[in-house]
Amino acid sequence: MTSATLVIIPTYNERENIASIVSRVRAATPEVDILVVDDNSPDGTGAIADELAAADNAISVLHRVGKEGLGAAYKHGFRWGLERGYDRLVEMDADGSHAPEQLPALLEASEHSDVVQGSRWVQGGSVVNWPLHRQLISKVGSMYARLMLGVPVKDVTGGYRVFSAHALETIRLETVHSMGYGFQVDMLFRAHQEGLRITEVPITFAEREYGESKISMGIVVEAMLRVTGWGIRNLPARLRGQGRPAETATANSRG
Repeated sequence: MTSATLVIIPTYNERENIASIVSRVRAATPEVDILVVDDNSPDGTGAIADELAAADNAISVLHRVGKEGLGAAYKHGFRWGLERGYDRLVEMDADGSHAPEQLPALLEASEHSDVVQGSRWVQGGSVVNWPLHRQLISKVGSMYARLMLGVPVKDVTGGYRVFSAHALETIRLETVHSMGYGFQVDMLFRAHQEGLRITEVPITFAEREYGESKISMGIVVEAMLRVTGWGIRNLPARLRGQGRPAETATANSRG
């Protein structure tokens, strides 16, 4: 292993984006390693990833048997990285919506945090090429999850994150069963419950240029139903003031 940091990029039908995002990660953070987790993309994304890995020892590929959801892909990637001793594990979308050029700022914040959340909704954060209704859905979803779960983070649903190995071991991945969009909320909720230090760093989120988004209204509704269930189950403990509140902070991006 040549790096303590592993960037995990789940893919499904991202042949138009995978080479570009990998190249940008390598340029922005040449010291990190990359793991592409492909869910047997019928468009040949996995084969392109294999070609990239054959040309660069810092790139590895995990081929999964089929599409099982974002959470399953990340859990597989996390376990792979933990088994190989990585200290920091990064979640990053394959479509370019998470700018690799901003990763150094997240990694810098991770030196003093267990979880770093790339945030669209803190001061300095923004979204590009999103219609107003998409922004409202994201903001309302984060606000609802924050209120229901008591997680003091502005961008609860954001997917650009850095976890320390300690954080993932504390969260206990084997107990996480959320596989879809709710996986991101679930992981942050668990981190908060465990009293882990969470830092938000402002990012610029850009809408994908190529390919189709995997997020549908049905996926969003399912996630909100899960959040409602978690919030109701956790309500008695919150009313009693039990649990260990996470220490949160906001860091300014310098990337």
